[in-house]
Amino acid sequence: MQPHTYILFSLAADAILIAMLAFLWLRQRSEWHALLWAGGQLALTAGTAGWYLGTQSAAHYLFPAVTLCAAVAGFVAGTEYFLGLLRRRHLRPVALVCCLAIPALYALWNGDQQCVEIVTAYVLGTALLWSGFRLSLHRNRYRFLGMALVVRGAFNLLNSQDWLPPDYGYWFVYSIAIKTISMLCLIYAVQEKIRHRYVHTIDSLSSGFLIQDRKGYIQVANERCANLLGHARAGDLIGTHVADHLLRATRQDVADYFARFEAASGHYPFIETASVELGNGSTVPLEMIASPYVESSQLYCMVQLFDISERQKKDALLYRAAHHDPVTGLLNRHGLLQELARCVSRAAAAHGECAVFFIDLDRFKRINDTFGHETGDQLLCQFAQRLQALLSAQAVLARFGGDEFIIVLPGAGAARARIDGQRIIEALAAPFELPLQTTAVSASIGVACYPQHGASADALIRNADIAMYEAKKAGRGHLRLFDDAMTAHAREALTIDGALRLAIARNELQLVYQPIVTADGGQLRKVEALLRWRSAQLGMVPPDRFIPVAEDSELIVELGSWVLHAACRQLAQWQGAMRELVVSINVSARQLLDPGFADQVRRALHEHGLPARQLEVELTERVLLDDTDKVQVALSRLKSLGVSLSLDDFGTGYSSLAYLARFRLDTLKIDRSFVLQIEHNERGRNLAAAIVAMGASLGMEVVAEGVETAQQAAILQEMGCHYLQGYHIARPMAAPALAETMAMAHSIS
Repeated sequence: MQPHTYILFSLAADAILIAMLAFLWLRQRSEWHALLWAGGQLALTAGTAGWYLGTQSAAHYLFPAVTLCAAVAGFVAGTEYFLGLLRRRHLRPVALVCCLAIPALYALWNGDQQCVEIVTAYVLGTALLWSGFRLSLHRNRYRFLGMALVVRGAFNLLNSQDWLPPDYGYWFVYSIAIKTISMLCLIYAVQEKIRHRYVHTIDSLSSGFLIQDRKGYIQVANERCANLLGHARAGDLIGTHVADHLLRATRQDVADYFARFEAASGHYPFIETASVELGNGSTVPLEMIASPYVESSQLYCMVQLFDISERQKKDALLYRAAHHDPVTGLLNRHGLLQELARCVSRAAAAHGECAVFFIDLDRFKRINDTFGHETGDQLLCQFAQRLQALLSAQAVLARFGGDEFIIVLPGAGAARARIDGQRIIEALAAPFELPLQTTAVSASIGVACYPQHGASADALIRNADIAMYEAKKAGRGHLRLFDDAMTAHAREALTIDGALRLAIARNELQLVYQPIVTADGGQLRKVEALLRWRSAQLGMVPPDRFIPVAEDSELIVELGSWVLHAACRQLAQWQGAMRELVVSINVSARQLLDPGFADQVRRALHEHGLPARQLEVELTERVLLDDTDKVQVALSRLKSLGVSLSLDDFGTGYSSLAYLARFRLDTLKIDRSFVLQIEHNERGRNLAAAIVAMGASLGMEVVAEGVETAQQAAILQEMGCHYLQGYHIARPMAAPALAETMAMAHSIS
């Protein structure tokens, strides 16, 4: 075979190998080492072809010089780029060296053919040898490639020293074999790097990753996937079936899943959860996100796996925060509504019953105000624990808000609810051990039963709440079962509440004044200001209807403020003999315990230019009962202003004598129930006389309320009572009518 034939055969092999490297670069456009190596080999091939097949000319020596420099630069730069060490700043020195080497080689070779072949073999061999050593030292996985380049470089060096047989046949066989092996190693290195990048990419994912075929066998997996499925290496998963790794999953389940996946028609991804049992027996919940992957016209399932253990823990914490009370650990309002709805649904399905208890602690605010909220929270926790000890496992207990608790008893009707409610009241009678002291707390309980009192959770809670307020009105510490009459009363109270909130703005309120006269001469000394309401919506509303509603809704404070200012304003307008009149106003517990009430009284007196002695604050025994320490402070502030204090309805409470001993009161008003008995009941007369005598001995003025007859007035005068008030004296009247009555009295006198 002629040398030219060997050369052509070698060039054809080079072209195939160069094309393969170029194709690899075209696929990724990031494997620049493939392009550089291909360029180096192309330059070497072109130089060889030009030297052996070209004709003698001036460029005969220049072209090999250019291609040799390009080949060396291509192999060296490709190796450096492959190692990740080639930088843009290196390109300029390489280009400069090539530019200087080309004319030097041309000058050296001009006219010396043997020198061309020796220098080319030496320079190229040195470059390949250097590249081979670099690859062997830096990349253990590419050591075979480095060895191939070292062998090829050594072959070129031996050739430069004429140490190889001169026979063209053997020489070309060795040359082509070594060159082909080295180029194939370069191609393999490029592909391996692409594969390694692909593997490294999926291994660097924070999530697990696998690809399964339609039969459920795993084809690709990353290290994170192996860890999630309880294996040490990703290779352990390859070829195994997905069902072998998931809890309660069969091969048929996997096949059905893939069939559904295949028929989804683009509605991807699938997001589902599964569990994996690890070797230590623990279970890990996984979220799987599946998408299609097509390779060689075959559909595969590509799945990402996420460990959702922490997410489930956070979700559980969020769920608990959303459904449970942080103080007592019981269900909160939101959690209760869900549980009660389920209980009602089960009762409806079974045609059964369900009882709802609405429990409110009596005077819990006093605990918070006196001992602080931390102590109040401890009381709530003990209260909750005591309730839990009374209930069965099927019962539902929740803190509805503040000091309100709700119990749901599935299967309980009205009869059982009464029994269980009484047990709860008795259990709460025992004192609670708090850090600062032992205290007793009562509770008012309202009960509503499914289905007779409501068919929904909201209706049952609403009606139990209404029944609870009825229990409070009965004197606290009581239980009331809901009935329809309560709804009518609550609806009326709601209507009154809505209209009363607009009464002041609409100027619907007015004061009437009932005279209080001296018992011995009938002289007018005081008047009691009484509130009246004529509603544009409801007409004339009696005080016994709207005052309790105002007290429940805290509107009583706003109404009391209006009464104070209206009474002071009217008192300032009266002239003549009425100018020294004392006006008595009724004050509720909420108004009295308002920290700013005393200042409000002071401003009202100052605004209208009134001396404090003309204002009398009238209290009931219930006001004094609420919180004696705070009441003591509030009364002391009023006394410091010079305002008189009067105790109304004396004798109807339980601790009247204690009030007289503790509080500095100026006036005592005998309740009308005693006055009604003094004509025909000796016992009633004696009680009234005892009250008058006690008041006089304490230096207090005594007023008898509800005087209806002249005989009652005479008896009271004989007892020594100071003042009389009632229909026998005068009915409540508007300010102009009172002024007119006074004027007539003066004209007669």
